[in-house]
Amino acid sequence: MQAVARRPRTNHLDLAQRILDVARQRGFAAGAHLPEQQIASLCNVSRTPVRAALRLLTEKGVVRWEAESGYRLAVDLTKQATLATDLPSAEEDELAEMILRDRSARRLDQTVTIGALMRRYGAERKTVLKALKKLTDENLLDRAPGQSWLFRRAPDDPEAQGESYEFRLMLEPAAILAPGFRLDGTRAAVLRQGMEALLALPDAAFDIREFQRLDIDFHGMIADGSSNRFVTDALSDHLRLRRLPGTYAGVNVFRLKQSLREHLTILDQLESRQYEVAADLVRVHLRMSRSQRPQAASRGAPALFGMISRPD
Repeated sequence: MQAVARRPRTNHLDLAQRILDVARQRGFAAGAHLPEQQIASLCNVSRTPVRAALRLLTEKGVVRWEAESGYRLAVDLTKQATLATDLPSAEEDELAEMILRDRSARRLDQTVTIGALMRRYGAERKTVLKALKKLTDENLLDRAPGQSWLFRRAPDDPEAQGESYEFRLMLEPAAILAPGFRLDGTRAAVLRQGMEALLALPDAAFDIREFQRLDIDFHGMIADGSSNRFVTDALSDHLRLRRLPGTYAGVNVFRLKQSLREHLTILDQLESRQYEVAADLVRVHLRMSRSQRPQAASRGAPALFGMISRPD
């Protein structure tokens, strides 16, 4: 039986993560002032939980306290984005991640019950219910009759991965080409910084978890930019499945770095409003990622990326 580590379940854990997300999205640099009232307004909460969340971030070295000016950001989040993963997690979040890992490793069947999960993880019923609600809210589980939940099919085998890429090939270029597509400039700038920082790392230090975060956020940005709410919803739901453990297993660092460069070239075209070109590049990018083989670099596609430069 696996035991769930006892972690605090207070709201300031989630709020600490939200503060980091807001700081990253708004491009806050190291040393940026973090006024409690401004953070409370941005996160739509009162100042009391903000103060507790900032204390937690101070303990982790992400934020520092100065008697004269208050809280300030202590790190460059675009270069150290994985710091967020070092924050303690609520107990139900820990359990949700354990459930996902076990499902990915086929240690759990497609259908699970509350009682079976309680016994397997030595968890209380209310913790299991919260973990299941979290996974259901993220569209990773569906409620089944009785006390059962059903895992949604994930792209975790060759056939499913192929179908996943075909689905995205149909919708992601369409998201860009739909009239009214809008790029979130702030989000794009933060993503660019994060991708360039990850690319600059030597292969031995390459962080696959950070790549996964950036990859999902990049394609999520394309989905969110579509003016068609149904395209946005369909892509967003599908992209959530890519956060499952093992989704990026077996892909070597060469291909992952190549993929980041492709993201940056696509971003150049999106920022220049060259949407037809960006959509074509997305198609090439997804086809190359589907192959998951570095040999794809010799098939002519990277030359297409290399021929396109950002206008002055």
